[in-house]
Amino acid sequence: MTSPADLAREYTGLDIGARKHLERLMGAWGMLSDLSFSDLLLYVPLDQFSLAVAHGAPDGPPAGVDEEEGAALHGLHFVVLGQMRPTTSSTLFELDLVGQVVAAGELPLVLDSWRSGTIKTGERPAASDEGTWRDQCIPVRCAGEVVGVLSRVWSPTGGRRTGGLERVYLRLFDRLAVMVASGLYPFVTDDAGFEEAPRVGDGVLVLDEERRVAFASPNAVNALHRMGIVSSIVGSDLASLGVDAEAVSQAYNGRVPVIEELERRPDVIVLLHCIPLVDDGMVTGALVLLRDVTDLRRRDRLLLSKDAAIREVHHRVKNNLQTISSLLRLQSRRLEDPAARVALLEAERRIRAIALVHEILARDPGEQVPFDEIVPALVQLARDANVSARHVDITVHGDAGDLVADVATPLAVVIAELLQNAVEHAFLDAAPDGPEVDLALASADGQLLVEIRDNGRGFPPGFDVDRTRSLGLSIVRDLVRSQLSGSIEVRSDGGAIVRIAVPVVTAPGGAELSFT
Repeated sequence: MTSPADLAREYTGLDIGARKHLERLMGAWGMLSDLSFSDLLLYVPLDQFSLAVAHGAPDGPPAGVDEEEGAALHGLHFVVLGQMRPTTSSTLFELDLVGQVVAAGELPLVLDSWRSGTIKTGERPAASDEGTWRDQCIPVRCAGEVVGVLSRVWSPTGGRRTGGLERVYLRLFDRLAVMVASGLYPFVTDDAGFEEAPRVGDGVLVLDEERRVAFASPNAVNALHRMGIVSSIVGSDLASLGVDAEAVSQAYNGRVPVIEELERRPDVIVLLHCIPLVDDGMVTGALVLLRDVTDLRRRDRLLLSKDAAIREVHHRVKNNLQTISSLLRLQSRRLEDPAARVALLEAERRIRAIALVHEILARDPGEQVPFDEIVPALVQLARDANVSARHVDITVHGDAGDLVADVATPLAVVIAELLQNAVEHAFLDAAPDGPEVDLALASADGQLLVEIRDNGRGFPPGFDVDRTRSLGLSIVRDLVRSQLSGSIEVRSDGGAIVRIAVPVVTAPGGAELSFT
């Protein structure tokens, strides 16, 4: 689906500053929708070229429409750039209207607000064609220019019954609507955003010009009670209640919204979002949203502790494996039997391949392992094992993407074993073009594909991987079939070729590569 930012860029004549202003509005207007108990629609006029496209003439204005008429049509069609439904009331629009192009003749109130630059209130036909809905159109001003119209739509016969809380919320919306029409809202600092920012339903305080609490919603009172504040709230300022009012002071003095966490007691954390209400350049009060985030922070701390513990486990496993690797290497030096020495060194190399996976997991204890960070180390293991005078080029193609540890660990051993096998045994006879080994990795159709190809002497005639007496290839075969539930194919074609297919779901980023 096309995003509002794409729609604004492609179908309107707005500059980047105006588009950013509208993006900030749509990032913060959930609060406006909740305060007004209404659906919100953002209308922006199409530019002349986009209007021509809408009329079926992509290369210019519609047939029979001259430049002057095209310019007149410029303000007569609007595109719905955004849509917001309230969480405090039921929605009137079941369908998503974003991207819909509407002739201005069907939106007389929107057009009137756009042209006059003032807030207009009236009626619009209901979607069911039965009766009418109320419509309040607010011009969205940026840098002194009207760049869109915010339409608040609600049903006079439906929705919530109006009480004291509802009247306070609607007055707050009206004050913010005036700020939208004058270009003061949304604030430039709203660019940063905050995904945990409180919503209206979490709790609302209204502060007056003197920073005293003029209204407190029931949920806001509950949040303050959890902080240990049980004295009279309305009529008091937050500082006298024992609440750190630094965020409020910053919002009043800087005329910008401020978000701050209040930790009154170690077991209670409340997120405070103070939004100054500005009129004629003066702060006349503030809207304060409160959200009890105690459980969220407790969960975050538990997750951090768990991550630290998992990292420590992988770190210790890696250290233990490296210790075992060192012991095997030391023991091999004491052996006089060449075959026994080689066997211990091969075991030591396999353990190092497993340790590589735990080294990555010790840095990032997530469920996915970036396998492309392991491959270079596996290649280096094979190069280090080359004790002959000939140089073997090892080239890597593609990327396996991110793999779960249960796949990454045996796969690392498999690749290390195959690379080692190619380096040690493929080039007993001189390769015609110089010894080369290619490692190709790819993901396709839910499978991870691995191919190791060399230009050496190839497998002997009649070679069968199921009957091999090679310990290394036996390990590879068993790991692929048992632990990875995959398949393995070996053959000779200008050298040895080993192809492995493993059924996995890789994270985005795996390379697409076709083998021929």
